[in-house]
Amino acid sequence: MKLNNKSIALVLGVLVLLIGVTAYFNADGLADKRDAQANALVRVGAEGREAVTFTMDQVREAGEETFQAAIRSSSRPPSEHAFTGVPLKALIAAAELDLTAGQQVIVRSVDGYVVALNVEEVLQDENIYLVYAMDGEGLGTKEDGGSGPYQVIIRNDPFSQRWSKFVTDVELR
Repeated sequence: MKLNNKSIALVLGVLVLLIGVTAYFNADGLADKRDAQANALVRVGAEGREAVTFTMDQVREAGEETFQAAIRSSSRPPSEHAFTGVPLKALIAAAELDLTAGQQVIVRSVDGYVVALNVEEVLQDENIYLVYAMDGEGLGTKEDGGSGPYQVIIRNDPFSQRWSKFVTDVELR
């Protein structure tokens, strides 16, 4: 079947309209994520429950720790750094959520990246952290060329593949 110019134009017009409608409905979510980045906010919640929003100071109050971890990349040799953050399980507890009531912890980032963690690994001691500093310096935002203001680091991940930069939301499911 041969398409004529009117048919092609109609299909393109419908696609442009669909993209416009999708962008319109996602604009609020994008504004919220930009606000979270600019003000170093992270939301922690669970299905069926309103999320708790934490500021940087409130995150620190959940139990700040400094630990060593190696950044592993296929393009560079591993490099050891001192990270400062809080155990993810402590932050979830600070939101008054019971980790054992869920099966997964979903971590979302401003760039759309999502990591699903099982509850058992989140409950492990000295494993999963929400960090905000590396080698004594803040992580910076995506706009600044950084990896924060928050990043999830999984110490038991041998290749750093599930580390998540630019974290804005944590959800227990």
